[in-house]
Amino acid sequence: QVQLVESGGGLVQTGDSLRLSCTASVRTLSRAVMGWFRRAPGKEREFVAAISRSGDSTNSADSVKGRFAISRDNAKNTAYLQMNSLKPEDTAVYYCAAGYTHGGTLSQTAAQYDNWGEGTQVTVST
Repeated sequence: QVQLVESGGGLVQTGDSLRLSCTASVRTLSRAVMGWFRRAPGKEREFVAAISRSGDSTNSADSVKGRFAISRDNAKNTAYLQMNSLKPEDTAVYYCAAGYTHGGTLSQTAAQYDNWGEGTQVTVST
């Protein structure tokens, strides 16, 4: 069973930056498409960004394009989400996910990811 642990969340002000990390318990993370999702209070979980196994291809939600960047370091079994120009509407619990079984598609669908972390809270104040 792959365990994913997110870190790097916190309370920041509008316009600040944060970098989230997602570290896996296994050395096979390079075989997985990695994704970041978030769930804001009272809302459904939504896709944020995804990155291919090699890291050469990414996809992100329109709401974060130009502000957030996903990356990975397979040697460290870690994926990252760099978040810049944060807004109050970015407040949410952020989850990382690993997808092993649905090919290399950079899916925006949560059901296509096999393993999930427990999340890290990001709160952006005005």
